Amino acid sequence: MKQKTGKVYLVGAGPGDPGLLTLRGCELLRQAEVVFYDYLANPLLLNHAASTAELVCLGRHGQGRVLEQEEINRQVIAAAKSGKQVVRLKGGDPSIFARAGEEIAALEAAGIRYEVVPGVTAALAASSYAGVPLTHRDHASCVAFVTGRECCDKAGSALDLANLAKFPGTLVFYMGVTTAPVWAGELVKHGKSADTPVAIVRHCSLPKQQTVLTTLGELPEVLVSRKIRPPAIVIVGEAVTARSANGWFTSRPLFGQTVLVTRPARQAASLSLQLNALGATTLLQPAIEIEPVDDWAKVDAAIENLATFDWLVFSSANGVQYFLERLFATGGDLRTLAACRLATIGPATATALANYHLHTDLQPEEYRAEALAAQLAPESQGKRILLLRASRGREVLAETLADAGAEIEQVVVYESRDTAKPQAEIVDALAAGQIDWVTVTSSAIARSLVKLFGASLQRTKLAAISPLTAGVLDEAGFPPKVVATDYTSEGLLNAIVASKSE
Repeated sequence: MKQKTGKVYLVGAGPGDPGLLTLRGCELLRQAEVVFYDYLANPLLLNHAASTAELVCLGRHGQGRVLEQEEINRQVIAAAKSGKQVVRLKGGDPSIFARAGEEIAALEAAGIRYEVVPGVTAALAASSYAGVPLTHRDHASCVAFVTGRECCDKAGSALDLANLAKFPGTLVFYMGVTTAPVWAGELVKHGKSADTPVAIVRHCSLPKQQTVLTTLGELPEVLVSRKIRPPAIVIVGEAVTARSANGWFTSRPLFGQTVLVTRPARQAASLSLQLNALGATTLLQPAIEIEPVDDWAKVDAAIENLATFDWLVFSSANGVQYFLERLFATGGDLRTLAACRLATIGPATATALANYHLHTDLQPEEYRAEALAAQLAPESQGKRILLLRASRGREVLAETLADAGAEIEQVVVYESRDTAKPQAEIVDALAAGQIDWVTVTSSAIARSLVKLFGASLQRTKLAAISPLTAGVLDEAGFPPKVVATDYTSEGLLNAIVASKSE
């Protein structure tokens, strides 16, 4: 049989903020079998891709070879001809200075089906995120997007800088940082005032966004003295004078802070998004790994005997997920739990139950094992209680309930293991003092972090989710800067923000 040819989707990744990806782009990433992404696409967008998808980086400036356009075209076409669904993830919008026309021509010549999904281009994002209007009723009724770098093998320049100097609106230069002395000088030479306001917006829409105000005449000197490097766009025109005084983006409480998220990979996204919303740059380094148990025999036996238990006790959201998914995999459904009451250690665990349309019957006001044991103990006499837990953890819950007269059975429903080796770039960033905060959301994570990074943890600030976690850090010689009073992710973030504002 003839092999079916795949399809290529040219998807705009937006200017940097992963939240600016379109719904269509997100949908296609989830379906893609291969994702080719360039250095301007935020790596967090790859979290939308399936775990089975092949991820191909097309190179990063200053970090190895950047693939030539012809080679990119060949690889994309080859993947499509092999029958795969391909996403070509392009920074910004595919059709604005992103060479989409060349890629489309190559796809059409090869007979490959394609679709173009627009993205938010940097100029539009800068207007919103840096508060620099591109049009203004008093200053600019039109806007032009201009490339600061033309094709090197083009015969002459297609840019008419003499006429652009007379353009009655805002000029936005893409890729114009290194060539600014040329085009800025030509604009002034042809009559544009050297006092024309200019805004340089670097790393637009990212937590490290930087906005520098200057004038057209001083632009080349400012770029050198401030050591401003790409990626950046330059906005030229009187509309820059209407820039907002208090930008919503840069005034967020954690703007400019770099925070290391150490939760297991599958659980890191939620906390990362919360931190991003507060303005922080997030780095990911799981300190522990969560995996299914190697042998389900004991779990399956507990499922077969669920009707004999009075209480099911969940000490984590992971326990909820792994136990219920195993219940469903073995042919059971929620009716199997009809005879059992449910207890959870905190709101995250209760939320995990709610995702399966189950409600907890008991949750302590203080989210720790001692509080759960104390509240459940009066109802434990003569009752059979099933504790669904990780492969490691404290025994306080089981011991307290057993002392209260309960018959306890403990079943490990997931494995918790320390990460064996940290990422080299995280090691380097910590050693260089480039990470402002490290989030520590469990005792197991605390112990693993100490093993992974040792003395480098003294070059950052640690944020512990609870006194218990803080105690582990204290004992190891790395006292946390803040300890949450509400033992949740939100409580942890509130503690960091409060410390930052002191």
